[in-house]
Amino acid sequence: MDVSNINLVKVFSATKSRERGALGERVTDWLRAHPGVEVLRAVVSLTSDREFHCLSIVIIGHEEP
Repeated sequence: MDVSNINLVKVFSATKSRERGALGERVTDWLRAHPGVEVLRAVVSLTSDREFHCLSIVIIGHEEP
């Protein structure tokens, strides 16, 4: 990945079960609405403690101005 091309970082996250289940759809909808975005990398992480679980998807990319 050429880091000099990175000019976009978009974070999607959800903690509620229903929202976590729909997170992929949110990312897809956002990408469809931003066709000029070139995704260079996507990072998926799940963090949790005793009560909460947080799913995050981070899009690292380039968008033409």
